[in-house]
Amino acid sequence: MRRRILWILLLALLRAAAEAATEDDVRCLRGVKAALDGGHRLSWNLSNGTVGFVCSFVGVSCWNPQENRVLGLNLKGLSLAGSIPAEIQYCAAVTVLDLSSNALSGAIPAELCSWLPYLVTLDLSNNQLAGAIPPGLSACRFLNTLILKGNRLDGAIPPSLAQLDRLNRLDLTGNRLSGPVPAPLGEKFDSSAFGDNEGLCGHPVSSRCGRSLTRSSLIIIVAAGVFGAVASLALAYLIWQCWSPAGKWAVPGRGGEDGRWWAERLRAAHNRLVPVSLFQKPIVKVKLADLMAATADFHSSNIIVAGSPRTGTSYKAVLPDGSALTVKRLHSCPLPEKQFRAEMGRIGQLRHPNLVPLLGFCVVEDERLLVYKHMPNGALSSALESPEDALDWPARVKIGIGAARGLAWLHHGFQVPVLHQNLSLKAILLDEDYEARITDFGLTRLVRTSAGDGADTSPFLNGDFGEFGYIAPEYATNADPTTKGDVYAFGIILLELVTAQRATEISSDAAGEGFKGSLVDWVNRLSVTGRAREAIDISLQGKGKDNEIMQVLKIASSCVVASPKERPSMYKVFQNLKKIGDGYEYSEHVDEFPLVYGKDETETL
Repeated sequence: MRRRILWILLLALLRAAAEAATEDDVRCLRGVKAALDGGHRLSWNLSNGTVGFVCSFVGVSCWNPQENRVLGLNLKGLSLAGSIPAEIQYCAAVTVLDLSSNALSGAIPAELCSWLPYLVTLDLSNNQLAGAIPPGLSACRFLNTLILKGNRLDGAIPPSLAQLDRLNRLDLTGNRLSGPVPAPLGEKFDSSAFGDNEGLCGHPVSSRCGRSLTRSSLIIIVAAGVFGAVASLALAYLIWQCWSPAGKWAVPGRGGEDGRWWAERLRAAHNRLVPVSLFQKPIVKVKLADLMAATADFHSSNIIVAGSPRTGTSYKAVLPDGSALTVKRLHSCPLPEKQFRAEMGRIGQLRHPNLVPLLGFCVVEDERLLVYKHMPNGALSSALESPEDALDWPARVKIGIGAARGLAWLHHGFQVPVLHQNLSLKAILLDEDYEARITDFGLTRLVRTSAGDGADTSPFLNGDFGEFGYIAPEYATNADPTTKGDVYAFGIILLELVTAQRATEISSDAAGEGFKGSLVDWVNRLSVTGRAREAIDISLQGKGKDNEIMQVLKIASSCVVASPKERPSMYKVFQNLKKIGDGYEYSEHVDEFPLVYGKDETETL
């Protein structure tokens, strides 16, 4: 019965997320109409609220009427005018954008591929667009067709466009481009892709650019290239010998995290056919080859979170339909395959709206890959460190409540609490609605511990478990993990949300040049001297929420007291944060879950 209730709640959450995505799509279409449709050629009724209503609009195609996600904008030849609006970013799932044969002006937005990362076709031809071709178009990694002909684009063709390895149609004709055609593009496309640009030179539009190289200089260049290639190969071989898991001097548990070394073993034909075990059977079976293609062979450019030395590195995996997953490679997992599969089954059953769901796993030789649902807004650590997209206070309260709810469920939803032991800003991910989702729970039972090797030191202090700065002080003498250790780490996260300072390093602007302590030390020092308000992030101060922020600071301080017995339970922490969130619309979001074990109703802060 409990599991059925949880599934109902999860379905409700997914439905709410779909409605939020629809709101984004409507915001996108509203922005496009307002910016480009001065002639009222688009008969879009954006006040309609029925399911799938945007899918019937002229020029709009959807994934399907149930999902209400815009798949394509085909607005060719509709007499649209104006600059490409920033609101187009809210159609983030779009794979086709055709605004050709209109009267668009201004520059191509440099952020276009950050806004629409899954573009397969981009056609902006026959408009009045000016300025340079943005080098950032190389971020559209799935781009098959790029048509920019018939505009007023000038400057050089960005060499970065050669990184679009899926590009099979390119048309830059009829612009004012100049300089050499990047060699890889010149080899891949003929002159019809670059014609009517008088300033372009080099293959395939002309034989040379500027002065030709002399024979002697050409020999020098070729010789230097050959020498450089040989030196690079020698260096690569040396590195492989020293650090590759397959090299004879390899260090256990280490490997190049760009996948160039350890992934080489996975490229074997028999490995690539290894199936991915999924907890919910898909229509199409997924194999290791699919994960390798989706991560570009686990290339470093797809790393999302580097993680701790033990818990592994996470990669973004983009499937052919544009949907995304997260694949985590465990750095060290000594468990036999049978025991590992049993642990996967246990973790895979943990489902809660504030946990990142484990979807499946793959065992290949001694490699262990975990497949999670992808969280598009990344780790909380990145969100707090991004000055241009600073989280406002309501967003931080929402994140704190969500993370507390998820951790409280792990601690109090089972007869034997599920401990996290690696909680940090990196372990709090944000979904498409900026809801907090905890990841990496349950992984400490999968990794090697120094205690198991006969070491005397705590695994929390030698790097096996725990992120530095989040480790409870009692772990220095007692290696046994407890729920109060998790509470301490969560308290650090709350302090970081309030102060925007790092757990182990305080900026000199906040603490002064001479301060060398931790975040807890700094907050305690301010509290003792009656200056606790000075710890509040300057971007939050003076906006009418200072008293509320001080309440959260008090809750955080109670979580990081030195004595574990004096710290509140996660149930109490969640309840106190939820009271603060009562003034926000999200305070009632999925609160009914089974906190049935380990509650202490008499506990106070």
